[in-house]
Amino acid sequence: MSMKGGEPDLHEIDRYDGGVGWIAYPNETMERASHAVAVSNEEADKDDVWVVDPVDAPGVDDLLEDLGSVAGVVIGLDRHVRDSGEVAARHDVPVYVAEWMTGVTEELGPDVEIERFGSHLADTGFEALRIRDSSIPPWQEVGFFDGETLIVPESLGNASYFRGDRERLGVHPMLRLTPPTAALSGLDPKRVLVGHGVGVHERAAVALEDALSNSRSKAPGLYAKTLASALPF
Repeated sequence: MSMKGGEPDLHEIDRYDGGVGWIAYPNETMERASHAVAVSNEEADKDDVWVVDPVDAPGVDDLLEDLGSVAGVVIGLDRHVRDSGEVAARHDVPVYVAEWMTGVTEELGPDVEIERFGSHLADTGFEALRIRDSSIPPWQEVGFFDGETLIVPESLGNASYFRGDRERLGVHPMLRLTPPTAALSGLDPKRVLVGHGVGVHERAAVALEDALSNSRSKAPGLYAKTLASALPF
C-alpha cells in the first residue's frame, strides 16, 4: 500500500444532511479525505457548496452537484493545496485562503482567483478557527465550526496512524505532546470531519475531548505501534 496516490476510485464518506466527504484513493495509507458542505442561498434555486481540501477524482463533480452549486474551494492547511486549483477552475470559483496564511497561493498558479478570509469563512456561517500557526514544525492550519460541524484538516485524524489505543479520533503524531487544546477544547460538535480518514458522527464531542485530553498519555503507545508497523518481517 502506497502512502498516497495509486489508481483513483472515489469512495464516499461522511454523508449527512448538508454535506458529504470522499476519499479519492482508498488504498493509500494517508487516507486523504475531502469534504463539501452546503450552505443555504436564499437568492438561488440551489444551495452554495463549499469544497474543503479537495483531492480530485472521477465522480467528484457528481457528488458536488447533488448538494448544489459550487461557490468556493477552501484550503485548510498550508500543505493541503491538493487539487484546489483544478476544482476551482472547473467550477469558475475562487480559492479561499486564510488571511494570515503564507506560502500557499504561490502553488496555485497565476490564473487562480484568490479570496482571503478572516474570522469567518465568507457568509457560510462557519467560524474560522486558527488551530496552529508555527514555524517549528512548519504548520499553518485553520479549522471551521458552525455550531454542529467541526472540520479539522490535519491536527486531528482518523487514519490508523493518528489513533492510539481505543481512540475514535486522534491527534496528529507530530502534535501529540502539544495538542491543539486551546483552539478546539470546549466545542460541542455534532460531527467532526477530518483531513485523513472517516469523520466521527456519534458522540463527536466526547471523541474530541478524549483525543485532546489523552494525547500525551497515549503518545508512547501510538509511536510504538507506528514503529512496529514499519519494521520488516
